[in-house]
Amino acid sequence: MLFAGLAIYSVLNLVVGFFLFFAAMGASGSANPYLAAGAVILAVAGLGAGVGLCFVRKPWSRGLGLGLMIGWALWSILSAGICTGLNPSLYG
Repeated sequence: MLFAGLAIYSVLNLVVGFFLFFAAMGASGSANPYLAAGAVILAVAGLGAGVGLCFVRKPWSRGLGLGLMIGWALWSILSAGICTGLNPSLYG
């Protein structure tokens, strides 16, 4: 289930990132609100849902929750924070 959580977060990151960057490119003003909202959405999906699933205390939910959190951390490290909105160069 850990690998399933990692795969689910990777797909979610790809979909949200795709729509987020197109929305930010098409913005008439500043793109910072779009990027900040995307960072919050991805953090809540990865970390919030991961912690919530770990508190369910079932074997499948704990593995899935750990996979979501590991997926968020892995994409943050491998992309230098660009894919998860943690890179400060995105905001200005």
